[in-house]
Amino acid sequence: MVNKKTNNPAVKKYTKIGIISAVVIVVAALGAWGISALRGGTTVEEAMEVVTTDAASAADLRIAVIRMDAIQTDAAVLKDLNKQRENYENKLRDELEKRQKELENEKAEIEKSQDVLSRDALQRRVVDYQNRVNELQRDLTERAQSIEISFQKALNEVQTEHLNPIIEGVIEKKNLSMVIDGRFTRVNPNVENLDITDEVISALDKKVSKVKMDTPQGF
Repeated sequence: MVNKKTNNPAVKKYTKIGIISAVVIVVAALGAWGISALRGGTTVEEAMEVVTTDAASAADLRIAVIRMDAIQTDAAVLKDLNKQRENYENKLRDELEKRQKELENEKAEIEKSQDVLSRDALQRRVVDYQNRVNELQRDLTERAQSIEISFQKALNEVQTEHLNPIIEGVIEKKNLSMVIDGRFTRVNPNVENLDITDEVISALDKKVSKVKMDTPQGF
């Protein structure tokens, strides 16, 4: 889903040169016949022959706006989901603080024992301490990712099983031609019956109020 762009100018230059070289080789292989064939392709006018003149009439269009950001913050089921995620994140944060204090105390003990322990014993203890720090970082990262995975799964369930059918039902009931996400549009607030957000939220609240997140890994 993510397009990786090359930002290094040197790489861009190299890529461009590579493409040009490839084109030169292909043209050389085609010869004069190939070049003439490329020049004799279909014109835009000829290609447009498959396009009809039919288009939707403005008088026939029935358009509505829905603010998805408002649904995410105001719908009961999504409020509850956000609360569930927050609870898991708070548990993780509390455990992080507890384990950090334990490691800080251990570090202080290591520093105190520098003049008591042998060099090898001190080194083993330092290595063990660093391993515990790394283990804590991995554990917290994995569990934080697990919280997000569980949340996104529940969110997808709300959308596919509850929200989408309601929006489709509103479209059918109001005989709408199009529903636009209000986050990306500017509308006149004086236009009546254009924004269907509140109706969608009310219908969603009536259909479902809670969807339980799967317990994240490590909890």
